[in-house]
Amino acid sequence: MHIVIIGATGNVGTALLRRLHAADEVTSIAGVSRNGPDRTGEPYENVRWHRLDIGEAASAPALVEAMRGADAVVHLAWVIRPNRDNVALRRINVNGSRRVFEAAAAAGVPHLVYASSVGAYGRPDRVAPGPGPQDESFPTCGAPASHYGRQKAEVEAILDEVSTSHPEMLVTRLRPGLIFQEEAGPEIRDYFLGALAPRSLLRAVARMRVPLVPWPRGVVTQAVHTDDVADAYWRVIQQHAGGAFNVAADPPLGPDTLGTVLGARRWLPVPVPLVRALVSAAYRLRLEPTDPGWVDMAVLTPVMSTERIRAVVGWEPSRSTHEALRAVIDHLGDTGGLGNSRHRSRSPLR
Repeated sequence: MHIVIIGATGNVGTALLRRLHAADEVTSIAGVSRNGPDRTGEPYENVRWHRLDIGEAASAPALVEAMRGADAVVHLAWVIRPNRDNVALRRINVNGSRRVFEAAAAAGVPHLVYASSVGAYGRPDRVAPGPGPQDESFPTCGAPASHYGRQKAEVEAILDEVSTSHPEMLVTRLRPGLIFQEEAGPEIRDYFLGALAPRSLLRAVARMRVPLVPWPRGVVTQAVHTDDVADAYWRVIQQHAGGAFNVAADPPLGPDTLGTVLGARRWLPVPVPLVRALVSAAYRLRLEPTDPGWVDMAVLTPVMSTERIRAVVGWEPSRSTHEALRAVIDHLGDTGGLGNSRHRSRSPLR
């Protein structure tokens, strides 16, 4: 099998490269990235690299050529920075995704796999979801105040259009929860914590037992280790499985789970409006890069059922939520990171 990965130097891309290298059925891999990897070694070797910016309209013909002969194309490319520049975000996330989907159809790719997210979910009435895990039929309208949620939902709608226009192409979308691995720790810190969390503090927190964990009241989310997400991608490719699949580990991520990982015996329930106000103030003052839309998205997204992916392709996470969370917490204070300088830590703080 020949597999093409769009966005192959990111968090999931690096793990998927590792997984594909280990699969006997995979004979060749091509990676599409704006700059490609800027270091050698695993998992970036033995990959044919195409340096393309999917946000540029001029990249369309080269994208088609890069995909010709592929048995499957996996579209992972997505940016969440610069957080304040919606034009730049839309150029890559929305317009770039449409360009990838249309190029796959033009190249005659038999299987297109898209990296959606739990963030695509949301209720049109903007009411928090009820209790109990929700399957893949839950509405995908995103959180209106979240650029990430809005764009993930919009791209799913574009994917529906392309799928309807090209019924000969099998289309799969994965909707994972928060995705963690050791190498992504510095990137995740810079994306979401910024200057409020110097590396020295994060290294100390990783080593100590935290007495009390503050947590937004009523918010429960999900996480999964990046290697397990990569395995999910490989399984749907290998088994030619189409449709939507939720992907998450157990147990759900709430105050109890975080408290267990940090060694805390108590948690402090914090009202969501207060959390949102604090995040909004810090964002306006440019103290940290997380806009309040991420809080809104956490409130509106459901706890997902993963029964479908387990039943259809036999996927099971090899690591619990505790292990995935521990992996990233232990490395939030690191330097270095993934295989492209755009994904590595740029914080000057120690």
